[in-house]
This record gives sequence, C-alpha cells and structure tokens, in this order.
Amino acid sequence: MRVNVGQAKTELSKLLARAEAGEDIEIARNGVPVARLVPIDPPAGPGARFLGARGALAGQIVIADDFEFTEQEIDAMLDESPL
Repeated sequence: MRVNVGQAKTELSKLLARAEAGEDIEIARNGVPVARLVPIDPPAGPGARFLGARGALAGQIVIADDFEFTEQEIDAMLDESPL
C-alpha cells in the first residue's frame, strides 16, 4: 500500500494497525516513495525462548525407569517428613 505524507499524518493510527497486522506501507512525497512503515518482530519473551530451546538437551538428560513413585511410597515419605 502507498500513501502520501498528508494522508499518513491524518491516518497514522490506522496505518500503524495495518502494519501491526503484517502489511508494509510506503509513504510517498508527491508520489515518490520516501519511507516504508513495516511491522517489527516482537521481542522473544521467556516462553518463546523456552520453546525455542526445545530439544537442545536431547540425549543429555536421562530419567530413571523408577522415577515415578507409587502412592504408598509418597505416603511413606510424607509420614517420615518432619513437616
């Protein structure tokens, strides 16, 4: 999409919304493009960084076959606990 400077001034909020939606907008002066309004990638938050690392430790972590406890074992541990 291409808009002239005057239109960009009056419709900046609408143009920003379109850019946020993924659209590239050229801003022109007298019909000649001089700038481009483009969406930026949001910064990766902790969740995205965590998911991006999926598989990074593959083969380096081993969980024993007896990792899970039975209900009786959990009850026994709680009975022994000083809490």
